[in-house]
Amino acid sequence: MNITILDDYQDTIRTLACYPKVSGHKVTIWNDHTKDVDTLAGRLKDTEALVLIRERTPIRAPLLDRLDKLRLISQAGVFPHIDVEACPRTGRGRPSYATAELTWGLVIAAFRRIPQEMNALRAGKWQAYPIGIGLRGKTLGIYGYGKIGAVVAGYGKAFGMNVLAWGRENSVSQARADGFTVAASKDALFAESDVLSLHLRLIDATRGIVTAGDLARMKPTALIVNTSRAGLIAPGALEAELRAGRPGMAAVDVYEDEPVLGGRHPLLSMDNVICAPHLGYVERDGLELMLAGIFEQILAFANGKPINVQNPEALRR
Repeated sequence: MNITILDDYQDTIRTLACYPKVSGHKVTIWNDHTKDVDTLAGRLKDTEALVLIRERTPIRAPLLDRLDKLRLISQAGVFPHIDVEACPRTGRGRPSYATAELTWGLVIAAFRRIPQEMNALRAGKWQAYPIGIGLRGKTLGIYGYGKIGAVVAGYGKAFGMNVLAWGRENSVSQARADGFTVAASKDALFAESDVLSLHLRLIDATRGIVTAGDLARMKPTALIVNTSRAGLIAPGALEAELRAGRPGMAAVDVYEDEPVLGGRHPLLSMDNVICAPHLGYVERDGLELMLAGIFEQILAFANGKPINVQNPEALRR
């Protein structure tokens, strides 16, 4: 089969141990990024199996209508970026431990001002910023106690933090069952958290669910962390409320329009913000697991025995 892999920014996939799984097929890998439909249509015109790395490129009807040879889209995780029902997924149900680990790295880096102090040290200065803050005894707010949120809550407990959860009823029920406290309300979650970490899926109901008013309730010493999706926060609200002083800090790994190139994003100019280039799930072991599953789906399809098909009716057609 003609297999195309999009958005392998770091040229990693061909170095993975699972890559030989597709050695019997013609594989084309693109390392840059584009959302332009004409460009994508040209690149994918002979593609039979399309491999997507999470939600980096939207695949909508105007593009799909031009891909006559496309037989399969294979990826891991959720697929709100795909505008077609004929898309399989791995459905492994495994938390993204890599995202949870990055979340915790950002928490420590922000509270201890590690990036700022590192840059100051390179500039010849020593302990140049206000003293950092420890985590023990502080309150960790988890907005969205799902797979990743539960892992991050466990990290908080290990660091001696008081964990406070909020979200949909099924998620807060699970938080209670796991022994964590549930916030009295969404307002209370924002007001009481010293660290507030977002772990919600981005759907129509959650887009902009974090408002300027929510952020303004946070402590001036508090940190908000978003390794989930930028669209969860109302446009412009985070920048405005950080300038107003509540919350006092932010750590983000996600942006409305990715990739962010040329340093052109308002958060990058703010000293009280730590920014990462969407590294959450970009980790070798996790990518190995993801791509192994994706390649297995393609091989099964090529052998006439598709697996993990999201809409079996497409096979009948």
